[in-house]
Amino acid sequence: MRVLTETTLRGEFRSSIPEKFSVSRETIITPSAKQYLNEKGVMLVFEEDNQEQQERVLTRQKEGNVYKPIETPDNKIVPKYLDYYTGGAYEEKPEYMTHIYGNRLVYKDDSRIVFRGKLDSYQSRILETMVYTDSQGLQGLTKDLNEVLEFVRKILKAEVLDEPLKDMKIFGLDEKELREMSHNPKKHFGILHIMPSFDMGETLIRLNSLRSAIREVEISGIQTFKKHHVVDRQDILQALNRLSSVIYIMMCRERAGKY
Repeated sequence: MRVLTETTLRGEFRSSIPEKFSVSRETIITPSAKQYLNEKGVMLVFEEDNQEQQERVLTRQKEGNVYKPIETPDNKIVPKYLDYYTGGAYEEKPEYMTHIYGNRLVYKDDSRIVFRGKLDSYQSRILETMVYTDSQGLQGLTKDLNEVLEFVRKILKAEVLDEPLKDMKIFGLDEKELREMSHNPKKHFGILHIMPSFDMGETLIRLNSLRSAIREVEISGIQTFKKHHVVDRQDILQALNRLSSVIYIMMCRERAGKY
């Protein structure tokens, strides 16, 4: 099993930098190698490594979905849509595919698309909770939920644009402060740890639902960014892990009557 590193790429590109670089889908690509390819503007193309993938490409060709090159005045080929997996091109976007980055298409069940869907669904749950807290006159809680919503949107934006996640603080607290507060509710809120139960009230039950849901999003993130023993986008995974602490702190504030 091959591991593609930045050092390997620098050696490969010593004489010239190609437009595309092909690797097997089983290749482990280190984060620094991926960043190096992005910096050099090199498109990473995954080779067809099994019969099923080859048959899918042939089927698309037979169905007439393959893009017909357009010749520009300077004789350059302009691809409209590119297959992220094969490097093939399409004139029309197949309904079973969607954009992953720019004009590159992946199947709609690609793990990254599933992850984005999880983040989208989580935003919906936050909004539903905000409608409830606002109706109950819990303006402080609604404001905090809105800050959580904006934080989730930053995570989604960073993933879609393939950019580093910046400004990781929430409620003005860094990761160490959030961890300390969530692990010591007696010290910070004067209450014991909360054991969820049906009689703790609808507000706490709704917040607890958000707390458990973000754990599911985090697992989806790990499944998306973990390839064998190499984990990409650790900034996003760290942020997701932090969010469960944030929601628990909100639960403690509610139990302690801070809202």
